[in-house]
Amino acid sequence: MAQGTGSINSDYKDWEWSADAGERARLLQSPSVDTVPKSGESQGNGLGATSALGAVFIVVNAALGAGLLNFPAAFSMAGGVAAGITLQMCMLIFIIGGLVILAYCSQASNERTYQEVVWAVCGKVPGVLCEVAIAVYTFGTCIAFLIIIGDQEDKIIAALVTEPEEAGSSRWYTDRKFTISITAFLLILPLSIPKEIGFQKYASSLSVIGTWYVTAVIIIKYIWPDKELVPVEIPTSPSTWTAVFNAMPTICFGFQCHVSSVPVFNSMKQPEVKTWGAVVTAAMVIALFVYTGTGVCGFLTFGAGVEQDVLLSYPSNDIPVALARAFIILCVLTSYPILHFCGRAVLEGLWLRYTGVTVEEDVIRERRRRLLQTISWFLLTLLLALFIPDIGKVISVIGGLAACFIFVFPGLCLIQAKLSEIQETRAISWWAQVSYGVFMVTLGAFIFGQTTANAIFVDLTA
Repeated sequence: MAQGTGSINSDYKDWEWSADAGERARLLQSPSVDTVPKSGESQGNGLGATSALGAVFIVVNAALGAGLLNFPAAFSMAGGVAAGITLQMCMLIFIIGGLVILAYCSQASNERTYQEVVWAVCGKVPGVLCEVAIAVYTFGTCIAFLIIIGDQEDKIIAALVTEPEEAGSSRWYTDRKFTISITAFLLILPLSIPKEIGFQKYASSLSVIGTWYVTAVIIIKYIWPDKELVPVEIPTSPSTWTAVFNAMPTICFGFQCHVSSVPVFNSMKQPEVKTWGAVVTAAMVIALFVYTGTGVCGFLTFGAGVEQDVLLSYPSNDIPVALARAFIILCVLTSYPILHFCGRAVLEGLWLRYTGVTVEEDVIRERRRRLLQTISWFLLTLLLALFIPDIGKVISVIGGLAACFIFVFPGLCLIQAKLSEIQETRAISWWAQVSYGVFMVTLGAFIFGQTTANAIFVDLTA
């Protein structure tokens, strides 16, 4: 993409009420990314510390996570292996395109986080909508993480408590609501309260290793299945043509790393769009292999009967799978505080914008408000997780929001960036890029509308 001669929304800096919130909103970045202070000079000179190879690892880190547990069920909904892989490949083109667009707009606007780019390029209303969407998305993801913890702990406890029990005599300390609550209060809440989360970067790297292990176990279990595994029906086509779209939320949820991609781009030694295109292509191909391996092998192992969380389909006493469950618990234990931190940072930025108070003036009340925000967020996500036992219902909702981060906001940014260019004549490439942006917005709006409507009228009312 060639940069135009025009500046993007230069009046963005003139809004007095948003002058300081960027410092708070800048907290919304990957904890593995160390960025330099924002300035046009520093960006031009490439003062970041991350190499291209390091950027690939960070983007893969951001994309891979507990979402891979749902890919076998997504393949089942899509109607089989061929449909699932085709859907992934088609969407991957736009996923990579969105990442490149965000880097281009970040460079053009000299902003360093996702929501700041949307603010600067698209204006006030899309900027506010973006921040609200990030807050809702991170909130829903935290609920999903707590449900995953409960799912895995149920299976681990079932393997440990081997004594036969009569109906209705289950022990109180094995109850799902109790195990989720005690884990959340003892491990998640203390990690969520601190103001900074830089210490989480090492635990996050360990959780990535855990996701690779989970994928390896699912593939090995398919190649060498358990003897007691009963042959299952393997669908080869979707039940209806609309069923294919029901797999989209899971794919969007799995590949969504766009919110943290802008800080990664700006942390590179040479933040160039062309280099970034190679970085995200390599990262998404790696993620594609991991998700496809998990989806195909998990689906072919259990067929149409695969659970929304594929690990629930395996027996409780399988030791390698039990270790995979432990890794997944570790993954979400470290991921919940990071997602909460991101949501809290956005809420804090919105609060400071609308009150017109600067960070320096608000230091005294920041700690009290942070504690109130953290405890309220934690208790509400825990309460909802206790009464929404199916992770598929949550992902069907937040997957639609993930489509907005992948398609809608990058598409809007591309359209506005091209419209802001001062050119005497519009070249064919200019029209092609604007058309591409319009198509991305339309596709993202369709996915969001279809999946959200399906979640409301089918999943949540079931």
